[in-house]
Amino acid sequence: MARAYLEPAEVETLEQAAMSMRDRLLIRLLFRLGCRVSEALALRVEDIDFTNGVVTIQHLKTRLKLLCPQCNAGLAQNSVYCARCGLKVEKTVIAAKKRRRLRTLPIDGDTLAMLADFIEKDHTEGLIFGINRHRAWQVVSSCAQRAGLPDLVNPETGKAHHISPHRLRDAFAVNAVKTNDTGDGLRLLQVHLGHASFNTTAKYRKVSGEEQREWYESLWQKAKRDGTLSKMRAKA
Repeated sequence: MARAYLEPAEVETLEQAAMSMRDRLLIRLLFRLGCRVSEALALRVEDIDFTNGVVTIQHLKTRLKLLCPQCNAGLAQNSVYCARCGLKVEKTVIAAKKRRRLRTLPIDGDTLAMLADFIEKDHTEGLIFGINRHRAWQVVSSCAQRAGLPDLVNPETGKAHHISPHRLRDAFAVNAVKTNDTGDGLRLLQVHLGHASFNTTAKYRKVSGEEQREWYESLWQKAKRDGTLSKMRAKA
């Protein structure tokens, strides 16, 4: 049967198919943190708090809206002077970039230990992975092929897609919804994923299929209680 998302056991199989510690760690982080691939690739050693077991993620999808403090004109991210009034805005731009939205995510002990081991053995400084998006996509795709995992089907379009880094983020979100789909659970998931809109988070209830299945089964349970099915059989 066509699958829309990866189960945790399949992600573990994917991880085991990795050819290097770096690739295994990349798959592990994409799933265990539920972060975007751009966020994972931007992770630096100093973003990992080994004492408190948390990771600081830069929300790279956030668009920076830079304005001149004097005339309120729009600024480019590399502006040194305001094009309208001529004010030197270099410090303003730098400060705005530093305020780029961050979120601090908890990380499980096993993954934290794997991170520490990788950083020590690889003598990592600065960026943890040091690869681009295309290479990260290749890593996940090739591991999926070696693991024998089939393509995933988009439940809205019906189109099949290769397993990619974003499918690991989806797997995290769906697993979270299946574990706790209460209002509080979904709000915590929204914060964890860095979604600006709750509607973006809520779509994972639909992807998981649990909500629709419960609704569907409740139809027949209600019909059975009301004796509707018996009446239908009698008429037939």
